[in-house]
Amino acid sequence: MHTDTERCLRAVQAKDARFDGWFFTAVLTTGIYCRPSCPVVPPKPENMVFHPSAAACQQAGFRACKRCRPDTSPGSPEWNQRADLVARAMRLIADGVVDREGVPGLAARLGYSARQIERQLLAELGAGPLALARAQRAQTARLLIETTALPMAEIAFAAGFSSIRTFNDTVREVYALTPSDLRARAPRGPAGGTPGALSLRLPFRAPLNPDNLFGHLAATAVPGVEEWRDGAYRRTLRLPYGHGIAALTPKPDHIACRLTLSDLRDLPVAISRCRRMLDLDADPVAVDDQLREDPLLAPLVDKAPGRRVPRTVDEAEFAVRAVLGQQVSTAAARTHAARLVTAHGEPVDDPEGGLTHLFPSVDALASVDPESLAMPRTRRTTFTTLVGQLADGSLHLGVESDWPQTRAQLLALPGFGPWTADVIAMRALGDPDAFLPTDLGIRRAAGELGLPSTPSALTARAAAWRPWRAYAVQYLWATDSHPINFLPV
Repeated sequence: MHTDTERCLRAVQAKDARFDGWFFTAVLTTGIYCRPSCPVVPPKPENMVFHPSAAACQQAGFRACKRCRPDTSPGSPEWNQRADLVARAMRLIADGVVDREGVPGLAARLGYSARQIERQLLAELGAGPLALARAQRAQTARLLIETTALPMAEIAFAAGFSSIRTFNDTVREVYALTPSDLRARAPRGPAGGTPGALSLRLPFRAPLNPDNLFGHLAATAVPGVEEWRDGAYRRTLRLPYGHGIAALTPKPDHIACRLTLSDLRDLPVAISRCRRMLDLDADPVAVDDQLREDPLLAPLVDKAPGRRVPRTVDEAEFAVRAVLGQQVSTAAARTHAARLVTAHGEPVDDPEGGLTHLFPSVDALASVDPESLAMPRTRRTTFTTLVGQLADGSLHLGVESDWPQTRAQLLALPGFGPWTADVIAMRALGDPDAFLPTDLGIRRAAGELGLPSTPSALTARAAAWRPWRAYAVQYLWATDSHPINFLPV
């Protein structure tokens, strides 16, 4: 979008928050960059240039605005609605792969050369993978500086910097303030709190309807791993350097997030996974506008706009749970999963609630005796085949997965039909166009609305909803009285 100068100018002059994260405004006369909704008086058009990323602004020598804090904008929806190389690379960078494995690790995961990835990222985003990762480290450092009392040396290490000097230089370059100055300017929160616990706000593009989003997560919560407590969805997280617990509370203009981490180096990954689970980088206006073009869907959208697709923090975990839930009730699926968690999950300590375990790792599940599973033999075969291929690497489910290719791999497994493959594509892989025409709830809702109710006819009608059919699923599901569609009380 940053190349459409006229459209960008209109967004800046209107201070339109819908475009925050889509592009960034760099002001030539001040040397700062802003989000489109910056509250200051817009500069003259001839003094503005537009960039596709905060990293590109920083590469060009611009500093982040102290007023609108553009580095904290919602992420661009581009990276969660596309399946090409750049989008897959951006999802991996957000998940911390460059910091942990370097650019060669990023390239290996994507199956391209480092040079090819560098070239494509530069062409579209104005910055390569190292610069994009550096911008993320700077934002992590700022968050730790402003929300914790940690010594600066510990913050530098936790944010992924290789030295104190690099940390200091980067913070000064990006924010035009020293780390100490940033801390001095930060508002003082209440004293106390447990070590390693952080409270932050996760921004999103309005509108956001929390009902089905949190209702689905709470209604399907696996005891010990997830819970709804005191108005918050809480769950354990398996992270690269350790584990964590996230508590997520819907607010009118943000999601309140409290993270307790065993290793602060996992902070950016934990934030990225929580945002992805709640689909916070979506563009609800674009989604809803297209779905409203169908006169039979329009009343559902108008009644409760801004529905998101509830996703996951662990793609392999979700796939396993999808198999456990085949042809059984939500309660039965939770029971099956809870038994696996108790027997094979890793214990964690949760002083604030009732979480007890991490969901079992793929390796732990691969060692499960199939005869111990209280399910039909055919589903045992489905389970053991899935976890076996996940464990040996012949099947990989991750943020970088190629959606069509992975769906084809899933359909080749015994016991995997279109419903299971598509629900994994929708909620684990993040495909915004995944569709469930064989789902009974969808077919019933379609019939009540006057839409075709047979899978083939409904699929033909849904072609007009592309590429947002996963969101249409949420609106159709919402016609039911199932607990997944209501915010818990």
